[in-house]
Amino acid sequence: MAKAQDMNDVMKDIMGAFPVDTKAMEDVFKNQAAMNEKLSGVALEAAEKSAEISNKWTKETLSKLTDMSKAKTEPADYAKAVTDFASANAEVAAENMAAFAEVAKKVQMDTVELMMSAGKEFQEDTAKAVKKATDDATATAKKATASK
Repeated sequence: MAKAQDMNDVMKDIMGAFPVDTKAMEDVFKNQAAMNEKLSGVALEAAEKSAEISNKWTKETLSKLTDMSKAKTEPADYAKAVTDFASANAEVAAENMAAFAEVAKKVQMDTVELMMSAGKEFQEDTAKAVKKATDDATATAKKATASK
């Protein structure tokens, strides 16, 4: 009667025939983690600056609303207060939108810089890996022809 093969042994043989460079996998993981940390730093810095701008804008708006909501002696003063508020609010809005645009511009520049750096590192790592693979294949071919 034929004996069934142990699948564990078969899988060990198959996996042994395809060696995996765990050091390369660890390096990829570490590089990815470092990249994510840098990108998170950019995003968190932008969020912090945006929150500061929003907070400042809110305080300025509330301050102007306080002035506008004070009792006036003449009816025309109410119209003037609303007009002054709208004018001041439009000016503050333009300033704050410009500040938000600066934050977005900095995020964009930092992200592009990080991506360019990562691309350069990836290119260097790829060149090293290809050279190592070529050297290994050459050495194996030399061994094979020398043993014949």
